[in-house]
Amino acid sequence: MNYQEIERLTTQYATPMYVFDIGVLRDRIRQLNEMLPENVGLCYAIKANTFILKEIADCLDRFEVCSPGEGYICERLNMPMEKLVISGVYKTPEYIEHLICNHPNVGIYTVESMEQFCLLKKLSAKYHVRLSVLLRLTSGNQFGLEEDEIFRIISTERETFDIRGIQYFSGTQKNSVKRLKREIDYLDGFLQTLQQEYHFAAEELEYGPGLPVAYFEAEEFDEAAHLAELSQLLTGMQYQAKVTLELGRSIAASCGTYLSRVVDAKTNKKQNYAILDGGIHHLVYYGQTMAMKIPMHQVFPPREGEEKNWNLCGSLCTINDILVKQLPVTDLKIGDVFAFHNTGAYCMTEGISLFLSRDLPQVVLLKENGETVLARSAVATDPINTPNYERI
Repeated sequence: MNYQEIERLTTQYATPMYVFDIGVLRDRIRQLNEMLPENVGLCYAIKANTFILKEIADCLDRFEVCSPGEGYICERLNMPMEKLVISGVYKTPEYIEHLICNHPNVGIYTVESMEQFCLLKKLSAKYHVRLSVLLRLTSGNQFGLEEDEIFRIISTERETFDIRGIQYFSGTQKNSVKRLKREIDYLDGFLQTLQQEYHFAAEELEYGPGLPVAYFEAEEFDEAAHLAELSQLLTGMQYQAKVTLELGRSIAASCGTYLSRVVDAKTNKKQNYAILDGGIHHLVYYGQTMAMKIPMHQVFPPREGEEKNWNLCGSLCTINDILVKQLPVTDLKIGDVFAFHNTGAYCMTEGISLFLSRDLPQVVLLKENGETVLARSAVATDPINTPNYERI
């Protein structure tokens, strides 16, 4: 985002705000498709950022929904239901029944547990539908099924569902190719076992590789080399199935900028402090480590001159509300705007946004033609935090 765009946005809209650049977002998806094997699809985990869904509905294969709330957002936006993967460790019976009754064209459901399997089996029988499912294989945490549970479902319940294949996810920000190789080798062997011992040919593998995103200035990550090695591992699998990579931050992070304005500046005990109208309730970086790292950023307006170190603090009344420590800034003044980059994933929902009842920031979409769209006005949180003593 250039300085002219920052000036235009901060003139037109109040800070703090999130800006999501749709041109950058769509370019990122094109870049990923070009860097990955041709037969590999992309699934977007919408928990990363729900505000951009409508803008990318046409350029991704799938969208993963992990809660009823995310599902209702998709319905309101008229997202293509056939592209939805209904996932998540807790699928409420009410919501699954709602989907089966009202959206029989939902693409696919994941099975996370035997309890979920029984729920889906019961509802499919009740409404006489044959659901398409992916069996989620656990990576050793609260997600997914044990191997023997998948073997049992494949052996005894194959006719109950259209079992499309396996889903597997083990974490985020994974930059170790050795770890990716271990996982892909394991999945390759597991799919071969299903075919050879259980005569089940899985059509699909949905895999979450946890591609890393660089958030801080000191980080060095050769993404091109990483994706090339991932692509080589995928194409080298002996078992040939349709592979879909489930990604969140890797798709959305680069399109986001968080803008926050300096509202006060002072020196206490020889330390310079700038108070911003945002804070840690809005700006959340993976691996932030108590503001010791310097996120990728710009200061507007730019100035030349001597730099001084500033501690950038937010507007919350807690000593923990520090965005950056000892940041060199030239001639900082009240009214300056800090633009924090790579905030397109998780920031707007993952922070402690209700703390101290500060407003939720505006959300602005910057379209490819330069047009801006106010996707969400500032939202007052004090009504949410006010107890209701009304008696019926």
